Amino acid sequence: MTTENRYIHNALKQVRLHAACSSMQGFSISGLATYLQFPEMNFCVDMGECPLSATPIDHVFLTHAHGDHARCIMRHNSLRKMMGVERDSVYYIPESIYEGAKAWIKAEAMFEGVNESKFRYPELEPVKAGTRTPLRYRKDLVIEPFEVRHSVPAMGATIYLHKKKLLDEFLGKSAQEIIELRQKGVEITREVYDPQLSFMGDCMGESLLDHPEVFKSKVLVTECTFLDKDEEQMAHKKGHTHLKSIVHALKELGSEVKCEQIVLTHFSMKYSERHITETIANEIPEEFLEKVVAFI
Repeated sequence: MTTENRYIHNALKQVRLHAACSSMQGFSISGLATYLQFPEMNFCVDMGECPLSATPIDHVFLTHAHGDHARCIMRHNSLRKMMGVERDSVYYIPESIYEGAKAWIKAEAMFEGVNESKFRYPELEPVKAGTRTPLRYRKDLVIEPFEVRHSVPAMGATIYLHKKKLLDEFLGKSAQEIIELRQKGVEITREVYDPQLSFMGDCMGESLLDHPEVFKSKVLVTECTFLDKDEEQMAHKKGHTHLKSIVHALKELGSEVKCEQIVLTHFSMKYSERHITETIANEIPEEFLEKVVAFI
């Protein structure tokens, strides 16, 4: 039996699950590739590979520059054009790597033989931590990035469902009364941002407690690269999360964990599927076990 067959628990076969905020499909194994699609949200996290299922998605968020997360962004842009998708997709790039991304994208185009006079950048939108931005084609969804600890500059983000709700003092008013209040210029609604999805990208486990608000999202997607007891130091050295850090965050926050689902991704390729599922079952506190899903 070859090393690959023995250890790689999924060699690029797309994984699907139903998340509380959207269906979720994609792939994520450390060092191979990560892309996480949320079709009902018209949104994808990273583009380490670009299957045909990615072509309808208009919004892509790049968490960081490592190739297993970023290398197929321009493949996505090109494939959409080949498939006849008319409108431009939007690529949300952390501000810290925005200029580098532009240089890389242009260099790739020149390498492929694109005439420089005909070269055009795709729709790149730099984002910074703490700034809320409506998605270009889904104005009801707002993304707010945050910085995470990794071996290179990296970001996670939360997507909120943005809506307006009637102020409590106007509840019970008739439709005609509401119309009259609006005509008088009375502010009758308030802004509501309901956290739907948080994703951590590649990060050290400490980032979870740096951003405890992510546990208020319906779905939290967080990496879990390392599992075994002798690998905590390795996880920290490589800028990744060990399962122990997730367990620690859950115990630390307790009843503050409001997520309906916590999706673990980005496992090391050396683990078997059985080892992943058994370790999670043995290590995650019982009160959280039903919430935790391994994306394998």
